[in-house]
Amino acid sequence: MNSLLNPESKLMLIFTKIAYSAYLNILWFLCCLPVVTAGASTTALFYVTLKMAKDEEGNVTKSFFRAFKENFKKATVIWLILLALGIVLALDGYIFYHMRFENAFWAVGTAVFLVAVAAYAIVLMYIFPLLARFENTVRAMFLNSIMLGMRFLLCTAAMAVIYFVMAFVVINVFTPAIVFGEGLCALLCSHLLSNILLMCEEKADQPESGGISDEREAGELEGISED
Repeated sequence: MNSLLNPESKLMLIFTKIAYSAYLNILWFLCCLPVVTAGASTTALFYVTLKMAKDEEGNVTKSFFRAFKENFKKATVIWLILLALGIVLALDGYIFYHMRFENAFWAVGTAVFLVAVAAYAIVLMYIFPLLARFENTVRAMFLNSIMLGMRFLLCTAAMAVIYFVMAFVVINVFTPAIVFGEGLCALLCSHLLSNILLMCEEKADQPESGGISDEREAGELEGISED
């Protein structure tokens, strides 16, 4: 029993990280309230949870707000693009749902719409973790998100399941679980993404990429291939 209660035991470290995820979820939610800041807030959240996945979190609050400030401009641009695309997809979905026709045009249109929704979901899951770790152009962020999401389909599916299960639990099983919400989802997804992002860092560190100067990798990652 004493070994289980030891602050250095694996069980206590897990509980500590879960507690941190709840705290980060509160920070994330508060920083998302202006809506336009949701991108920077999500990037900051993943910056910390990716550190936590490697046991390098340090001062959680300081790391969160530092990442929030450093990534604010680019994260906001990305978020506004995603928000606009999300609104367009939502309107398209509404139209397709209420204008059902049994013809080839409706079937093809629905298929294209579903592919677009899947691509949008992939970008949404990958782009902010990428922004938290790499310095890139907005265009490259979108391209790399799609590329990594398609290449690592098992990871993509697992991340989608994590978000789905959390939403299901909060809505249908135990609403107070929302206190963990995005924070716990980000932590679990960060563990899944850790090795993938490490591969990206190694790829960016190759001579042709121009070299790396700090922990947020320099240079675009377009064209990453799995070794």
